[in-house]
Amino acid sequence: MLPMVELTIFALGILLIDLMVPREWKWINAAGAFVGVVFAALCVWQIQSKLPRGAAGFYNSLLVDRFAIYFWYLFLAGAGIAILMSVHYLELEDEHHGEYYSLLLLSVVGMMCMAAGFDIVLLFIGLELMAISTYVLVGFLRRDRRSNEAALKYLLLGAFSSGIFAYGLSLFYGISGGTNLAVIARKVSVLDPHNPVVVIALLTTMVGLLFKIAAVPFHQWAPDAYEGAPTCITGFMSVAVKAAAWALLLRILLWGLWPLRSIYTPVIVFVSIATMTGANFAALTQTNTKRLLAYSSIAHVGYMLLAFVAMGTSLPGSPGFNDGFKGILIYLLVYTFMNLGAFAVITSLRQRNVIGDELDDMAGLYQRAPVEAALMLLFLLSLAGIPPAAGFLGKYYIFLSLIESQHYWLASLGVLYSLFGLYYYLKIANSMLMRAPMETERLPLSLGMRCALGVTALATIVIGVYPEPFIRGVNWSLGIVQSPHVAAMVR
Repeated sequence: MLPMVELTIFALGILLIDLMVPREWKWINAAGAFVGVVFAALCVWQIQSKLPRGAAGFYNSLLVDRFAIYFWYLFLAGAGIAILMSVHYLELEDEHHGEYYSLLLLSVVGMMCMAAGFDIVLLFIGLELMAISTYVLVGFLRRDRRSNEAALKYLLLGAFSSGIFAYGLSLFYGISGGTNLAVIARKVSVLDPHNPVVVIALLTTMVGLLFKIAAVPFHQWAPDAYEGAPTCITGFMSVAVKAAAWALLLRILLWGLWPLRSIYTPVIVFVSIATMTGANFAALTQTNTKRLLAYSSIAHVGYMLLAFVAMGTSLPGSPGFNDGFKGILIYLLVYTFMNLGAFAVITSLRQRNVIGDELDDMAGLYQRAPVEAALMLLFLLSLAGIPPAAGFLGKYYIFLSLIESQHYWLASLGVLYSLFGLYYYLKIANSMLMRAPMETERLPLSLGMRCALGVTALATIVIGVYPEPFIRGVNWSLGIVQSPHVAAMVR
């Protein structure tokens, strides 16, 4: 638990330091939070080197395996980039307070519990720690009505979904007599999967999980929360919070409820198709870039659910299962950088008199800030899955797993909806490159924003051009060997 304890200490320290530093020195809070993220990453690396096979602790409620370590690195990367994006933005909004960074670090602690938890009590505590911190961060712009409204909607819907999720978990506790995922898996494996109580427990648990990943029809909170939240928090939510929700979903459905896959896989097929359809059609009509990217984020959830379908209909260790699992993890990796990069460009548009999140605010961006416009084009092409950008790699593994598991029609549907995505991404590119600018003033960039854009752009290019070490990292996290034909393709 060293990384979690370390992040908690830094979060509490920032609260104390914030009381003593003058207003013009508030950047020290951001520096302290960033140092805390770096130290936590070093702690994770130390655990990785000392415990190469992972370890369980606290009466087997915490399982720090390679899967958890992989997600821990993702959470810390997302938090570090979000901190770099936040410094100048909060100064412009006149909301540069230490509790912002404390809540950011505490939300990462909750995410770490979600990825490493092997007990439904710890998983739920981690989920609520992350969720409550995020509710406050969404409404952090206290003088902004949109931010207040978004936080209230997110809180009400999130609390409702958490109640349904807790009800499902309590039913599984009643069925199995234990809260450990291994105990639950052993018990449900000998029960009739069509038992009404088991089905109700599974469906209510899945409602909570699907809400957290913002899958249709449980996605209503995402566009409003993304639009109203501070833009840097919107970027953080779209990658780190989404990755934590996926870690929770994979832990519960693969480690705890795998014997019930014959029941939940058809549900996921329906939800994935509904998610891709609803999100892509909704994104076509958006004029607010944050809402557009919110629906884009929902559509990407639909693509990743396709990989989960391939896993649910394949045997563990088969090519369809392995490549589906790898597809989800690689997708979350590349999505962390390309989506944070896109939100970093939108955050850089914020000025004293311009909010910067409307499509019209992107007009003529190439003339005002050619570097940011070129980077935004890179991120958009990557989100659309155009090679050699990194986004292509995630879609490749997802479609490969569908073909290997003989879901040809789902693979075809995913490719078709990817073309829809290309259209609305190019709508942003058209506004940047072809329209005349509404403002002629050049956009200044802070040092933190330059670093955030540089890291995200470099990662998006490197992962796309030279993916082999990242694929090896994903294989390491899953304990599998790369298939020969994929190795040949990578080379």
